[in-house]
Formats: sequence, C-alpha cells, structure tokens
Amino acid sequence: QVQLVESGGGSVQSGGSLTLSCVVSGSSSGSLDIGWFRQAPGKEREAVSCIGKNEVSKDDIIYYAPFVKGRATISLDSARKSVYLQMNDLKTEDTATYYCAEVNILARNLCMTPFDYRGQGTQVTVSS
Repeated sequence: QVQLVESGGGSVQSGGSLTLSCVVSGSSSGSLDIGWFRQAPGKEREAVSCIGKNEVSKDDIIYYAPFVKGRATISLDSARKSVYLQMNDLKTEDTATYYCAEVNILARNLCMTPFDYRGQGTQVTVSS
C-alpha cells in the first residue's frame, strides 16, 4: 500500500518561505507522479504543483497552479522517493492544509488526483 508522509509546514509571516517535503513508500508501479494539493477551511481542494515523468521520453512533467507560478519550485528525488515544494513570497491566502498525493492525470496545464493515496497533511499558516 502506498504511503505518503508530509513535513515542513509551519507558521510564517507574509513574504516568508517554506519547503514542504513528501516521502513516498510502497509505490507498486515504480513511477512517482506526485502532487501537492491544499485545502483551506470552507474552500475546495486545489492542486498547487505536481511532478512526474513522461513514460516514453522520461522528461519531467511539471504543473504549477497560476496562483503559485513564480513563487514555487517543485522537485523530485527519485532515489529518496521524495518530492519537495519550496514556496517563496508566501501570502495570507496560502494558508491551508497541504497534502501530497498520487496523481493520475498530469500535464503542464493540468493535475488531478483521486486523492486515494495521500498523506495526513501539513499545516501552513501565513500571517500578515
């Protein structure tokens, strides 16, 4: 069974930075298409950033939501089965619980997850 464990959340002031980490274990397919998703109280879950590999070309496929483009960098360490999300210039509206989850649809302009396999979430709180 796939397990994902997030870490790295916390409380920061507006303009600050955080790096979230996700360690994946038990992946049966060997591929590692993982995304970061967030959900704030009273709001729907939304994709933040996702990363995976094209099975044919082996090129990275990376998705960034418009609201984090230019402020976030996602990276994958295949050897450690870890995915990192560095977020800079954090805004109060970035406050949410952030989850990493397996992705089933990934393109440069789209990232979707069934949310079947996800971590427990890590809280990010940005204060003004």
